[in-house]
Amino acid sequence: MDLKQIHELIKIVNKSNIGEISIEDKDGKVTIKQKEEQVVTVAAAPQQVYNVAPQAAPVQAAPVAQASATPAAPAAPVASNTITIKSPMIGTFYRKSSPDKPPFAEVGTEVAPGKVVCIIEAMKLFNEIESEVKGTIVKVLVEDASPVEYDQPLFLVEPN
Repeated sequence: MDLKQIHELIKIVNKSNIGEISIEDKDGKVTIKQKEEQVVTVAAAPQQVYNVAPQAAPVQAAPVAQASATPAAPAAPVASNTITIKSPMIGTFYRKSSPDKPPFAEVGTEVAPGKVVCIIEAMKLFNEIESEVKGTIVKVLVEDASPVEYDQPLFLVEPN
């Protein structure tokens, strides 16, 4: 197949809805793929709306600020000596292999490098996520069957 024939094939593929074409003859094989259009998904973040009476605003604002500051203080020491296991991909997080099986890892579970801690489903494939550290799970950061992003923290592990 000569260069002119390849250019003609490219023009035909560009004008059609063909995604990919492969042609093989005695001289070799040529594969032409259509460029895939990038799909951009935009999702709005959830927003909270508060309806507060004008006189009640200062009274309600102070207790809420104090309440949110109090739980943050005990969480800081736990996070200072822990290692985070993060998601290596985008997908759906599962704590167990099937609904009737026990979770791979719970709070208090000992993990070591190579031990499966969860499954992430991506494009209909179930990927076992293994621990890369040795220690004890101190917190599970994601709800079962919820979507996760790349590099999202999944577990906190206290090293042994």
